[in-house]
Amino acid sequence: MDRKLAVTRCALLVCALTLVACSDKPDAPSLLAPTRDGTADRATPPGALTAEQVRTLALSRGFAPVPTNPRVRPALMKLGQALAFDPILGGNRNVACTTCHLPAFALGDAKPLSVGEGGVGFGPARTHPNGTFIARNAPPFFNLATMRHLFWDGRVELTTPGHVNTPAGTQITPAMQRSFEFGAISAIGMFPVTSRAEMRGLSGNELAAIPDDDNPAIWRGLMHRLGEIPEYRRMFRQAYPDREFEQLTFADAANAIGGFLVDAGYSANTPWDRFLRGNDRALTPSQLDGANTFLALKCSTCHSGALLSDDDFHDVAVAQIGPGEGDGMSLHDDFGRMRVTGNVGDRYRFRTSPLRNVELTGPYGHDGSFTSLRAFVEHYSESDLKLLAFDPMTLDPSLRGTLQATAPDILLQRDPLLAGVVLTPDVVDKLMAYMSALTDDGARDLSHLIPLRVPSGLPVQPARK
Repeated sequence: MDRKLAVTRCALLVCALTLVACSDKPDAPSLLAPTRDGTADRATPPGALTAEQVRTLALSRGFAPVPTNPRVRPALMKLGQALAFDPILGGNRNVACTTCHLPAFALGDAKPLSVGEGGVGFGPARTHPNGTFIARNAPPFFNLATMRHLFWDGRVELTTPGHVNTPAGTQITPAMQRSFEFGAISAIGMFPVTSRAEMRGLSGNELAAIPDDDNPAIWRGLMHRLGEIPEYRRMFRQAYPDREFEQLTFADAANAIGGFLVDAGYSANTPWDRFLRGNDRALTPSQLDGANTFLALKCSTCHSGALLSDDDFHDVAVAQIGPGEGDGMSLHDDFGRMRVTGNVGDRYRFRTSPLRNVELTGPYGHDGSFTSLRAFVEHYSESDLKLLAFDPMTLDPSLRGTLQATAPDILLQRDPLLAGVVLTPDVVDKLMAYMSALTDDGARDLSHLIPLRVPSGLPVQPARK
């Protein structure tokens, strides 16, 4: 085909699909005609898209393979691995970072809402004697090195190169900021350790006695604990050979945890990645058809880029369950991004979840109110009606009585992009097929990340489900 004609045809196809993506009728017809041997037919009828054309369309709209991972020094990665799995960072030495982010469950915990300090067991079997839950679902840790906003409300945010905004404000000094080698992910470990519900506890240890607003004292207390263990002192020295242990802060410990997560959570070998790199046979016919459908829908507006997240915040009409964050008249509501910005327009907006390995990372939503991925996809079809009809009987029995009567308020803030979206069952089938192409087989078993022991000598979580 003449090069000029080919470029023109591709441009017309991009325009046509963009119009479909912005319409109120997202259930566009398939534009692919796969052959019997499973490859895309390059002699498809006029108007149909080949694998090459789907790839060109995706790349032209900013979809891309996962970028190269930042290099993590082996000594830093080893220190971060130990710290992530060591319960010594828990106030009562009974909970680790990985208690809620288990390798056996794709770096999540397979629970709607996590159970932190004081809980018993691991994964979906973990319970708390008082029925206590953490307010939000534990998100997985895949490819977070390239994310600017972390946590559901984006309260840890890389604003400019070398500066991370956090809830601690100026309590994180310029020197501590310089310790964050990997952006926002380097700071993420600073905050679960300060939360009473997640790791610090209400009583029974020296960290629990520290006032809630004195983060520096909590961080110093943790460094004191670590400094009492000779093996940790050696590991810190190997990871930071230019400084003595006494010159380090908990920001250096968090940076090491971040480095480990950057390394452990790197996932870049999905069928979708291989397809975008040029392999026409990387996707099955149904996955290719699903990719074509996905690109023609409003879904691809927010679930975009290399990680399939716009790294922004949206109200997608998810029912509020669980203990909440202390917002609203009931104190069991969660105002999401508004808690960070103070802007009423950000109420009920939460960060767009990256879709990579999404098959493995349920439950879904900021409060885990959807245990099934298909149910969550179906929710986006007439999401206003779905929210009003949300059935709490689909929840874990311990959470059924926690549904908040906030649906009308949530709908006032619902993202306008969702207006008029209706997904037929066959379109949902296509989207499910596409999302199956976002799974890296290497993420199915991450038990190799679990160390045999940690320097404190405390027990390490089970390696298997």
